Amino acid sequence: MQVAIGGTFDPVHDGHRKLFRRAFELGDLTVGLTSDALAPETRHVDRYVRPWSERKEDLEEELEPLAEEYDREFEIRELEEPTGIATEPQFDVLIVSPETREGGERINEIRGERGHEPLDIEVVDHVTAEDGDRISSTRIVSGEIDRHGNLTPEREGRGKFPPEGVESASTCDAESASTGDAE
Repeated sequence: MQVAIGGTFDPVHDGHRKLFRRAFELGDLTVGLTSDALAPETRHVDRYVRPWSERKEDLEEELEPLAEEYDREFEIRELEEPTGIATEPQFDVLIVSPETREGGERINEIRGERGHEPLDIEVVDHVTAEDGDRISSTRIVSGEIDRHGNLTPEREGRGKFPPEGVESASTCDAESASTGDAE
């Protein structure tokens, strides 16, 4: 079975790991990783998003042991548009979170228009942090929690702007955030 998932994954956290585990339970995985141009458009808050190459490297480090554990293959592809790779005919399943289910339904509409079979949409529930709210990349980079959902009141967040000296950075205007990808 061919499984697709899309997101920015900056940084990867336990909620993402739950999505990845479910994907590998079902089949081989293709990850659509948002491009540097698309990533800011998918943010719900104005914050710095690390460059694609850095996010890809971190994602590979996360996926390699899981792929080995489940005896599966994976591929990471650049996602240039919100519906991206999942509209391609080879996929069978799309992994989504509760807030991205609607996007999955839109993908199936596009697939139908193109004459492709609809994807099975697999909704994976959130992982909650120590305080009972969901783990999200936004909360992590703001310094509220760590990647496992532990509260980190003494930590400073990443903020809206890239670190000094970083040229290839993405920020967004909250008004332009129109898609909800997996944070």
